[in-house]
Amino acid sequence: MAAPVARGECSEAALAAALADVPELARLLELDPYLKPFALDFQRRYKKFNETLNNIGENEGGIDKFSRGYESFGVHRCADGGLYCKEWAPGAEGVFLTGDFNDWNPFSYPYKKLDYGKWELYIPPKQNKSQLVPHGSKLKVVIRSKSGEILYRISPWAKYVTREGENVNYDWIHWDPEHPYKFKHSRPKKPRGVRIYESHVGISSYEGKIASYKHFTYNVLPRIKDLGYNCIQMMAIMEHAYYASFGYQITSFFAASSRYGTPEELKELVDTAHSMGITVLLDVVHSHASKNSEDGLNMFDGTDSCYFHSGPRGNHDLWDSRLFIYSSWEVLRFLLSNIRWWLEEYGFDGFRFDGVTSMLYHHHGMGQAFSGDYHEYFGLQVDEDALIYLMLANHLVHTLYPDSITVAEDVSGMPALCSPISQGGVGFDYRLAMAIPDKWIQLLKEFKDEDWNMGNIVYTLTNRRYLEKCIAYAESHDQALVGDKTLAFWLMDAEMYTNMSVLTPFTPVIDRGIQLHKMIRLITHALGGEGYLNFMGNEFGHPEWLDFPRKGNNESYHYARRQFHLTDDDLLRYKFLNNFDRDMNKLEERCGWLSAPQAYVSEKHEGNKIIAFERAGLVFIFNFHPSKSYTDYRVGTTLPGKFRIVLDTDAAEYGGHQRLDHSTEFFSQPFKHNERPCSLLVYIPNRVGLILQNVDMPN
Repeated sequence: MAAPVARGECSEAALAAALADVPELARLLELDPYLKPFALDFQRRYKKFNETLNNIGENEGGIDKFSRGYESFGVHRCADGGLYCKEWAPGAEGVFLTGDFNDWNPFSYPYKKLDYGKWELYIPPKQNKSQLVPHGSKLKVVIRSKSGEILYRISPWAKYVTREGENVNYDWIHWDPEHPYKFKHSRPKKPRGVRIYESHVGISSYEGKIASYKHFTYNVLPRIKDLGYNCIQMMAIMEHAYYASFGYQITSFFAASSRYGTPEELKELVDTAHSMGITVLLDVVHSHASKNSEDGLNMFDGTDSCYFHSGPRGNHDLWDSRLFIYSSWEVLRFLLSNIRWWLEEYGFDGFRFDGVTSMLYHHHGMGQAFSGDYHEYFGLQVDEDALIYLMLANHLVHTLYPDSITVAEDVSGMPALCSPISQGGVGFDYRLAMAIPDKWIQLLKEFKDEDWNMGNIVYTLTNRRYLEKCIAYAESHDQALVGDKTLAFWLMDAEMYTNMSVLTPFTPVIDRGIQLHKMIRLITHALGGEGYLNFMGNEFGHPEWLDFPRKGNNESYHYARRQFHLTDDDLLRYKFLNNFDRDMNKLEERCGWLSAPQAYVSEKHEGNKIIAFERAGLVFIFNFHPSKSYTDYRVGTTLPGKFRIVLDTDAAEYGGHQRLDHSTEFFSQPFKHNERPCSLLVYIPNRVGLILQNVDMPN
């Protein structure tokens, strides 16, 4: 990161007090001395986190009990066959339950008012002890507002909602199956180096329709396993009324999206992934919520507050959505219980937290450039209530399941976001390296190949905070969306429709596109972070953008799909990119560069367009020059001995020109080069990335 501008030093006494209050703050300040002027901020945050945790302990019996809100709130079957119902509606004058079971009489089952805005209802079983509200019944909470208005609402704790036929709004379905899914497989251990396949169930078929959980389980999971990914990030699972929101406008936080199937089918998907040794992360959206009131959280109790800030502070102007009030006791219960629900009920192994930048700052990141000046990360612009919530969420996740993984989608670069809470950090395991895909798109849009700046590429790939882990990616779902282009489309554009057959000669555009596509992925994978992410289909250069059915495209599903059949067609060149992605991941599994210390870059030569670095005992060499190849090019290394090529983007099975002989042995000499004690001479063709391994060392 760029050297920050520091404010005035805090006094020695204040610093000593901060170090006494935050157990491992000294470690954080040792790693980054520029943070010393902000020691009081870390102290305040940590003390507020501890106070909240202690308050939860004193008033709720601990965070373990507090985060089980879903066991009492909502609607639950009792041991005697009766029904216990509970809601939090502080703005309501009256609360009732209605549905199929009482012929939709709105007032026959009133809730009893409790303290702190809570309401409860017990419905006894029928005389024959059978359930009055069987599995599959439709329900609604009826709210009488302070103005006397009668509102029909879905419980915020509803476990299943679905939309029938042409209905605009969702129906709340009482989900209580007689034989719930039983998990058969244990959770996998946390991966040494995480390789994430970012996935969306609905678009996972090549057909123009919404694909199902079962389709994904039986057709896509085997592909993910074969490609060498050890982690799946599931998008758009939390129920969202508007499909084209990509799952980012949540209406029912505890309900798995019914458009793909049932909750039991999602459980089977997660369990099957676990049987393959694959970790499964949920894309969790606690940064905002849909404005829907008929089938969302908004105006649940007839007020504009309840779960959200009242007035303008409760609205996100850019996203047109509602913003949670993280200081509220019951909102904390709701969100922390939601985290636990997905871990316990569905077996997820962690989360990618969406919109973290929006949560961290009162300005929500809007109109902010984030120059790297540390003052941007402290002070009144920081929403410390949201920050404390994120600390609590990470504490809960890692306490329940130490092998779980949390990833922050943060573009601001807030220091200590991925540092332990004991150091005063927020406790995430990883942050997304969001500058990397922007850099690749910028290069492809604005520069000729010969004008690419090697130093700038290396800077972008290595510019991360020391000991705060990053997930690197060349492109994610953001670059696949309509209005943008995938890397494959930037590289090859319309020729992807006409010149991808192996029966036709390479055109210059397709040749360049296929070679650079592999090089960009490999250097991002190897140099950009401690984890790697790919969006589904992009591994083989999916030829079209992603666009969900909407009015603007006549509700078409044509672009809301992934054409996996293209990579299965032996006569098309997509298979080459797929093969390379698979072998790159499997080599990382064997060699472990993602879990190795950050690479040492020995060369970034602007004229030759060469980048060379070492990581995990491997030598990585990239020649980005569009036309120049180099014979006997000297590359530095720390390792003496014999080397062989273990991966080469120019290999025939990857659509390359097969200019490198993998039987060749390269011997390093004690000849100092680029500050490395040894060096070796290598033939490096143009537009090639290769990896050399020292064969004298054990794997």
